[in-house]
Amino acid sequence: MKNLTLIVHADIEQALADLLRSLPQVSEFTFTHIEGHGAQDERDPTLSARDRVVGYTPQIRVDVVIGDQDAPAVLDVMRRNGGVAGRGMYWVTPVEEHGRL
Repeated sequence: MKNLTLIVHADIEQALADLLRSLPQVSEFTFTHIEGHGAQDERDPTLSARDRVVGYTPQIRVDVVIGDQDAPAVLDVMRRNGGVAGRGMYWVTPVEEHGRL
């Protein structure tokens, strides 16, 4: 199993939720609302006027536990989706154990 973690701008939350729900490799996912702090590039098209004024970007952290073989396919769909492509970053980490409590 792998944990696919995404950090994306909050303005694509609904589009990303719809995309993840449509993927057969994804059975469930978690959204966490976060704030992105750091140096802001004025030429970044994802920054709104609000983001520039308040000094942080509203973001969503997404965690998806998927099969080892599914991570490349899920990432490929996201890269090709116009609403998501170029709007965030990701990392994939191994899951040593998982289950339900």
